[in-house]
Amino acid sequence: MMQPARIAPSILAADFAHLADDVAKVEPYVELLHIDVMDGHFAPNLSLGIPVIASLRKATSLFFDCHMMTTNPHVYFGPLRAAGVDLVTVHIEAYPDPSRAADQARDAGLAFGLALNPATPFEAVEPFVELADLVLVMSVEPGFGGQSFTYSTLKKVEAARKLIDSRGLSADIEIDGGITTGTARAARDAGVDVFVAGTSVFRTSDPAAAVRDLKASVE
Repeated sequence: MMQPARIAPSILAADFAHLADDVAKVEPYVELLHIDVMDGHFAPNLSLGIPVIASLRKATSLFFDCHMMTTNPHVYFGPLRAAGVDLVTVHIEAYPDPSRAADQARDAGLAFGLALNPATPFEAVEPFVELADLVLVMSVEPGFGGQSFTYSTLKKVEAARKLIDSRGLSADIEIDGGITTGTARAARDAGVDVFVAGTSVFRTSDPAAAVRDLKASVE
């Protein structure tokens, strides 16, 4: 069953010199923050690490949804939890069998998510959905914000929605990349619960209004 729509602002698009201030602008209107960690190997970019997450935790009580675009995220599960992360999402491309990673995440006190890239078929994660609290469908290539939405990825959303509902699972479906008021509506219709939005929130003159507009587009 689809859950109420939630917007997860992606701090990758925020002003890192004023990160806490940017988060404060959207905090009253959202339940979670999306935090992208990239190692320059799995994804062709470097982004923030554990010290920044720990510092941001002091500034907000929002749920931290941490997307690990790295080759070895399990090494950091303990430190991530200590830094204040609530849920960690790893890629099926890094863990073709994520069973052990799921156990390691839960042992560290983290909820567990599974992500798949645009070119990866849903069948890669299908056997493991029952391990996950969240299934993240990437609608752009990992690495950089501001990319255009890939509509063909909605077929994977529909497949995930069908499987989760047919098995009575509670996992959320999240989508990340190119989310705007227009693309969010299409994603919601396909079955998305959680919408990661970076550029369309933090690269606007009024991030709070941008979040409210996104919510209105999917309600």
